[in-house]
Amino acid sequence: MDATTPLSPVLYLSHGGGPLPLLGDQRHQNLVNFLKEAASLIAKPAAILVISAHWEEAKATITSGAFPALIYDYYGFPKESYEIKYPAPGSPELAQKIFNLLGNAGIEAKLDAQRGFDHGLFVPLKIMYPEADIPCVQLSLLNNLKPEAHIQIGKGLAELRKENVLIIGSGFSFHNLKAFFAPSTPDSQAMNESFEQWLIDTCSNNELTEQEREQRLNNWDKAPAARYCHPREEHLLPLHVCYGAAGTAATRVFEFEILGKMASAYLW
Repeated sequence: MDATTPLSPVLYLSHGGGPLPLLGDQRHQNLVNFLKEAASLIAKPAAILVISAHWEEAKATITSGAFPALIYDYYGFPKESYEIKYPAPGSPELAQKIFNLLGNAGIEAKLDAQRGFDHGLFVPLKIMYPEADIPCVQLSLLNNLKPEAHIQIGKGLAELRKENVLIIGSGFSFHNLKAFFAPSTPDSQAMNESFEQWLIDTCSNNELTEQEREQRLNNWDKAPAARYCHPREEHLLPLHVCYGAAGTAATRVFEFEILGKMASAYLW
């Protein structure tokens, strides 16, 4: 690998509410537009690694099957939600490479040949890459939910960027389920926006040193309205993995409204 080889992108995205982006839900149109735009900004990758908010394990766990099935891990949606197809192949070879990289970084990992792809993978990728012809691997979060540990996972994965592997953190920059279904108030809107502004500044401000940026992400729960926006942090932590893999300020920030709340996405 020579020094002129461009690094493949890293993308943290907000993936919306269950299968709704695929069902024509108007409250997700901004998200659908963003996902199509993001795909147009990225050269087609050789493979995709998705860190999904919907999978937590005691050890960093990697899908290693050749043809993973889909996991319809949502409830109470129309019948067609459970008939969505996204027959992207897996990549046992890439899974093994990720396992080795994490091991080299001192991170305990395991392979899972049975686990399928959850909606954190197939919902956004069906919009971004509808042909389903790019091999995909999924990586779990750690169920300890420690931000530092997830940044370290990202650092361990950074080498993949030299191999045209697109790393996607699939979460949601705002994830308070009760708030999605409650009437919006000036207070709730202000809390949503204050956390978003903190997150945008943290991820994209070039005046921050990387030590400062990492420290802010490690202490994200001290940010304005942090626990209102994330009563539980599993939808934010894919961002920590992305930052660990990128190690710099994001080059593009995308802001849009989903389900009446402001959300953001980040491209490195």
